[in-house]
Amino acid sequence: MTAFEKPQIIVHIQKSLNYTVFDCKWVPCSAKFVTLGNYARGTGVIQLYEIQHGDVTLLREIEKAKPFKCGTFGAASLQQRYLATGDFDGNLNIWNLEAPLMPVYSVKGHNEIINTIDGVGGLGIGEGAPEIVTGSRDGTVKVWDPRQKDIPVANMEPVQGESKRDCWTVAFGNAYNQEERVVCAGYDNGDIKLFDLRNMSLRWETNIKNGVCSVEFDRKDISMNKLIATSLEGKFHVFDMRTQHPTKGFASVSEKAHKSTVWQIRHLPQNREIFMTAGGAGGLHLWKYEYPAQRSKKDSEGVEMGVAGSVSLLQNVTLSTQPISSLDWSPDKRGLCVCSAFDQTVRVLIVTKLNKV
Repeated sequence: MTAFEKPQIIVHIQKSLNYTVFDCKWVPCSAKFVTLGNYARGTGVIQLYEIQHGDVTLLREIEKAKPFKCGTFGAASLQQRYLATGDFDGNLNIWNLEAPLMPVYSVKGHNEIINTIDGVGGLGIGEGAPEIVTGSRDGTVKVWDPRQKDIPVANMEPVQGESKRDCWTVAFGNAYNQEERVVCAGYDNGDIKLFDLRNMSLRWETNIKNGVCSVEFDRKDISMNKLIATSLEGKFHVFDMRTQHPTKGFASVSEKAHKSTVWQIRHLPQNREIFMTAGGAGGLHLWKYEYPAQRSKKDSEGVEMGVAGSVSLLQNVTLSTQPISSLDWSPDKRGLCVCSAFDQTVRVLIVTKLNKV
């Protein structure tokens, strides 16, 4: 691929904010996005922006008592597009952005900060019930059905005698029919745990030796295919989730991505082999995954085991001197994404030539 054919990462719009942004998300089927964070005075803020004529317009600002850490639209219908948020006080709230005075659903989900949230079953993505998963510093991972008040439908917590680990990241996957669903969780000590919600059991676990900052399946609504986990020391790991060996687990390939923490990984919605990593030094790296000639082989005893593919860097850009705290691709327009950084700036980016990759 020549330099002219390579994708380019272009900053389309840049907006300075007067608060710390922890998360940003596209509002599905719109030219709008939300930003979440906290003011210096200690309150939480949600802002709703719309892209108009090459700039962004602030449509609504919601200020609440507790700082917001994370948000998702994943469990909402396309008609409602409710935003679920996790805050510093352990509260899970669901907001109607058109009438945000009171949440439409609220539960004290955890004893400490909710670091991470994901949704499935809404937006026409993934089969089964609309569910939200939250991970917290209190060491627990909980799954919520907004139709059920006050108690989680699943609670994954350390067993008796096991020390609690700070859960930094969660992701739904395997939601390809009404029964199947998994949650992957990553922890501060490098643990990755895969929970099978159908059987209410721990299906697999591994350790990548450094704190797990972000995990994501390439698609939520298919039989598990690939999972990527990013870590504190600049590496990410791609696991082939199609073949699980009884002792070796899933095959994986590791790549040194940034010179600092890889805060987030996000797959391109329109092409699951392309993904972006966001780094602690303010950089974005665009990658492509190549499958091996054969995805499985037999070990010396004739048992099937997976074969990992390879990754190649398509493009990278440095946007900030501060870490990129969040990134979200537009589900509707290929190559459009929004990211926030700890320089209190939100940026709308256009990635070109993705259809040529």
